[in-house]
Amino acid sequence: MSKKKLKKKVYEKELAKLQVELVKLQEWVKARGLRVVVLFEGRDAAGKGGAIKRIVEALNPRICRVVALGTPTEKEKTQWYFQRYVAQLPAAGEMVLFDRSWYNRAGVEHVMGFCTKREYEQFLFDCPDFERMIMRSGIILVKYWFSISDEAQEERFQRRNTDPVRRWKLSPMDILSRTKWVEYSKAKDTMFKYTDIKEAPWHVVDADDKKRARLNCIHHLLS
Repeated sequence: MSKKKLKKKVYEKELAKLQVELVKLQEWVKARGLRVVVLFEGRDAAGKGGAIKRIVEALNPRICRVVALGTPTEKEKTQWYFQRYVAQLPAAGEMVLFDRSWYNRAGVEHVMGFCTKREYEQFLFDCPDFERMIMRSGIILVKYWFSISDEAQEERFQRRNTDPVRRWKLSPMDILSRTKWVEYSKAKDTMFKYTDIKEAPWHVVDADDKKRARLNCIHHLLS
């Protein structure tokens, strides 16, 4: 991929074209009664939220909705791990975009010690079967991993820290995650080893350049 910065005019022109195609995709999903799930995962500040925002910008929220679940409640912590995500799966003619998903367990929960070793290992064992099961039910599942370099993440964190409009995006968890770059890298490699399955492979988006990452991701989704 070229390192030359994408000109704003070029980016906006291409994005506008792709958003027209996304509206066509939405109408196709609705007309065919399809059920589509798209997962957006990756490191903090990798640009998942920005990509999701551009995808849904021109779409009908009744057909395409975004799910970004918060910390599980005390009750949810006692349920089957996948239960609260199952409740968000689409009905016919719906598309659901997960801004982080059940893969929290393989990433932040594991690295930060929010789950036990047994819970983590159980997740890696169960996840491929869970995904095969929802796909056998007729759901189309697409998984994106936004990959960002150490330098690019640090630069974005610094920008958030100095910009009062963006500072809300920088949580204490983000700051702590910067000290665990190696642990997150190992967790991602293990996650891919277990969950990059033939039926639902991971699609890696090079996210060091935000504009290119958005365009590439939308192009792929439309394909």
